[in-house]
Amino acid sequence: MTRLTTTLEAILYLKAQPMTIAQLAELAGFDRQTTEEGLMELMSDYAHRDGALEIAETDSGYSLQLRETYQNLINALIPADLGVGALRTLAVIALKGPISQTELVEIRGSGVYQHIPELVELGFVRKRKNSDGRSSLVQVTDKFHQYFQINQDIGQLIQKKPKPEESVAAETVEKVSEDSIIEESVAPETVKKVSENSVLEEPNEVEVSSVG
Repeated sequence: MTRLTTTLEAILYLKAQPMTIAQLAELAGFDRQTTEEGLMELMSDYAHRDGALEIAETDSGYSLQLRETYQNLINALIPADLGVGALRTLAVIALKGPISQTELVEIRGSGVYQHIPELVELGFVRKRKNSDGRSSLVQVTDKFHQYFQINQDIGQLIQKKPKPEESVAAETVEKVSEDSIIEESVAPETVKKVSENSVLEEPNEVEVSSVG
C-alpha cells in the first residue's frame, strides 16, 4: 500500500466512525480527488484480503468495520457494556503501558477520562499516581491478560520492529486525536486482534451485550 492508503487506513481506524471523502482529505492532507483514488485502492485491497475487516461505504461515509461473517463473535468476546472506544483505549494501554493518563489523552482523546474508570471497574486496568504527583499512570492487569489470552510482553514484541504503516499511523494520531472522540456505531474487533496487528485495524462504537 502507498503512504496515502496507509494514512487513510489509520484515520478510519482512529476516528472509528463513517468519514466522508472531504473529511478524509482534510485529515490526510491530500486533495479530494487524490484522496478518493487512495480510498478506492484501500477498499480494493481490503476486498481481496482473507481477513475479518472491510472498508464499507454507508450513507454517512466510509468506515473500517468487522465483516458480517464475524458478527457472531462480538457477544462471545467483548465484555458486556464495554464500548469500542474503551476497547481501543484498552488496546493502547496494553501496547504502551505503563502510560501516563496525559499521554493517553493525547493519543485517544478526551474520551479517556470516561474509559479509564470503566476499565478500572472491570478490573482490566489499574491506575496509580505518577512520581511527579501531577499525572496518573495506567497499565493493564493480570485479569486483562487472562481474559483476552494476550501474552504479557506483546507490547515489547510489537515495538521491537515497527512496520512502515505503523509509523504512518503514529504520524497521523496527533492530528486525528485533536478532534473529540465521537460516537461509534460499527461493530468492533476484539482487543486481542487489535493488539496483535498493532493499533491500526478497528471499527465503530456500539453497546454490545454480554459475556458472562
